[in-house]
Amino acid sequence: MKKDNKVELLSPAGNLEKLKIAFAYGADAVYGGVSHFSLRIRSGKEFSFETFKEGIDYAHARGKQVYATINGFPFNSQIDLLKKHIIKMAELEPDAFIVAAPGVVRLCRELAPQIPIHLSTQANVLNYLDAQVFWDMGVRRIIAAREISLKDVQEIKKHLPEMEIEIFVHGSMCFAYSGRCLVSAVQMGRVPNRGSCANDCRFEYTLYAANEDHSTLFRLEEEPGVGTYIFNAKDMNLASHVDEILESGAVDSIKIEGRTKSPYYAAVTAYAYRKAIDDFEAGKFEADKYQEELATTKNRGFTDAYLVHRPFDRTNTQNHEYALSKGSYEVSGLITEDEEHFMCKYKTYPNDEIEIFAPIGTPIDEVENEIGKIYKKEDGKFYVSFKKILTETNKELESVHSGNTNKIKLPGKLPYLTMLRVKNEEEQSNSCEGACNS
Repeated sequence: MKKDNKVELLSPAGNLEKLKIAFAYGADAVYGGVSHFSLRIRSGKEFSFETFKEGIDYAHARGKQVYATINGFPFNSQIDLLKKHIIKMAELEPDAFIVAAPGVVRLCRELAPQIPIHLSTQANVLNYLDAQVFWDMGVRRIIAAREISLKDVQEIKKHLPEMEIEIFVHGSMCFAYSGRCLVSAVQMGRVPNRGSCANDCRFEYTLYAANEDHSTLFRLEEEPGVGTYIFNAKDMNLASHVDEILESGAVDSIKIEGRTKSPYYAAVTAYAYRKAIDDFEAGKFEADKYQEELATTKNRGFTDAYLVHRPFDRTNTQNHEYALSKGSYEVSGLITEDEEHFMCKYKTYPNDEIEIFAPIGTPIDEVENEIGKIYKKEDGKFYVSFKKILTETNKELESVHSGNTNKIKLPGKLPYLTMLRVKNEEEQSNSCEGACNS
């Protein structure tokens, strides 16, 4: 649980690597779990009980927290398995369980009373009456419904000042209320509320109209500029409102969605929201700076959702044009644990200027040698450029592309979990066009 009055930054941990990245880039706590009884079966498979325990120990050694997800909705046939799972997860000593169903809350209190309970957003708490019910059951933190307003968060806090309140500030949004979607279950047999959503809402759909009297069926023409991604919600992005959230004094933890997202997403989102929190506390909040970072990640377009606007005020929460954009940057490489090499994730050629995106607080030394150089530009950012592309065994390559499993030598050491990134080709083209037209 939170150990002081400072707002906690809570990041997703889809696997052990992402857990380490989230902490390196500024998270105070992470959430994740093994696949059983979690709403992210795919990401849960990335963790075994052994590696999840390793992640918990890694976090605790650094004064960080790990919250274990047991937020699925079990059937009767699963309850005996659920009991065994709760006991086994408790043995790993996470800092809390994230639970959605009231019966599971009670079961966790009976079988693992030493583990605090956080109530999942799937329980869609919107008011202090419901919050009080769960407080009486032993819940000590609620993850409020994504549809809640900041005023309602403050009202809950006023009635239950000891109840910790956590809110989502970033990540994928479900078009269904509180994520209670059935489209995937009906179309694919994959039940969202049991963790196996197929993301059917992200697909293109063609609309048809039928006349029941004579069985005529015809396709409805797409309205120009509207598109066919009719269920596709934009991604939540509340970075510009972190100052309002913190000023409210009602929020104890801000949460980022994304256990199935990339390591780069885990890094950038943790970094941007860490900066937003720290800058607010230092009296120098700059929303544009955080948005610039977040725009480098893949996204479906951004919306500030419902926390600061009522749902009926919103007209821009759906993206009808595309399922996922590239983001403004591509991840070029990830620095290995020896800090002397990187693994290629995109493509790298000699003389490319590649930005260095390093964990918070890690020093970078400028260097130049026969391999290349690491240098700082006037924008305050560090870059690396290669004169030669050499593998770990000194084989020289003309270029290196994703899929190449050779470690590539760096001109000098860079911190473990540092990422290398370049503007994607569309952004480079736009930048060139802007420069040429100016």
